Amino acid sequence: MTVCEYRPGLEGIPATQSSISFVDGQRGVLEYRGMPIEELAEQSTFIETAYLLIWGELPTKDELDSFEHEIRHHRRLKYRIRDMMKCFPEGGHPMDALQACAAALGLFYSRRALDDPAYIRAAVVRLLAKIPTIVAAFQLMRKGNDPIQPRDDLDYSANLLYMLTETEPDPFAAHVFDVCLTLHAEHTINASTFSAMVTASTLTDPYAVVASAVGTLAGPLHGGANEEVILMLEDIGSVENVRPYVEDCVEHKKKIMGFGHRVYKVKDPRATILQKLAEQLFEKYGEDDKYYDIAREMEHVVNEKLGHKGICANVDFYSGLVYRKLGIPTDLFTPVFAISRTAGWLAHWKEQLAENRIFRPTQIYTGTHSIPYVSIHER
Repeated sequence: MTVCEYRPGLEGIPATQSSISFVDGQRGVLEYRGMPIEELAEQSTFIETAYLLIWGELPTKDELDSFEHEIRHHRRLKYRIRDMMKCFPEGGHPMDALQACAAALGLFYSRRALDDPAYIRAAVVRLLAKIPTIVAAFQLMRKGNDPIQPRDDLDYSANLLYMLTETEPDPFAAHVFDVCLTLHAEHTINASTFSAMVTASTLTDPYAVVASAVGTLAGPLHGGANEEVILMLEDIGSVENVRPYVEDCVEHKKKIMGFGHRVYKVKDPRATILQKLAEQLFEKYGEDDKYYDIAREMEHVVNEKLGHKGICANVDFYSGLVYRKLGIPTDLFTPVFAISRTAGWLAHWKEQLAENRIFRPTQIYTGTHSIPYVSIHER
């Protein structure tokens, strides 16, 4: 067997063949099942997009109605899951709580029939329905409050905002949130999706697949970056401090959160849509936000200093600003990302099962050989 060239992080090495999503980083193109993200963000809904990603085509009205009905009526959690969450420390990160609960779901739905379409659909429905309830329940329970029960009369995004904020959202806010979920639903073979695929390739249950992906998404170099963006903007504090901050980062080669992407060498198309959503939110509710002003100035300065290197705003740069405006706490940004990306993870899980082969990459050994064992008395 020929040993291939080693590339840190497997950069540029194909790990699978997929028809789920497509990215052209040079032109700033993102498509789900061949459909431009701009069209889906404008015309579709998150649940319809999830159906598209998982089953490969847009649903008919009857198919969509049936899918939404199933999800609405599977949002509630087993009381033992809630009891388990009561034992979590209040200071624990919501991503850790989500990972634990996603894995625990597999205990309650332990039948594993990966060749049964009915089982696959039921698992898809349960995970899409219950992951938001887990996130919202932990948010309230860590403050000492009982979780709010889901409302079957509210659509997916409106219900999630309702459970998070304890207030029925304005329809425009719910729409903006739904677009955010659509934008984050899928993005080819990123770190968390690859983690999901590796786990899926062992033919374990889908709850373990999602739990492994959640754990990967939690890192600051992946999903956690949107939290870091807000912390960075708060640290900068004012528009006047932006240029010195960026210049210091450039001089000392520090990472600027929310900028740069392993694939995109132009502005992330999702960032463009999110920026417009942020502008609409501020216009709708008539409130100034100094952090949005800081963000706009920061993008201007970073483009000036680093744009020629293909370092541009990515999806994390504006998503936190939108979530913050919707009343979502900063440490819930990444769990909200996970709620959305569950659709993509499940699409890749289903695709992996179709022609499964367990992942078993090789390595390039850099150690020594034939080292003699030394008795413990002689060391």
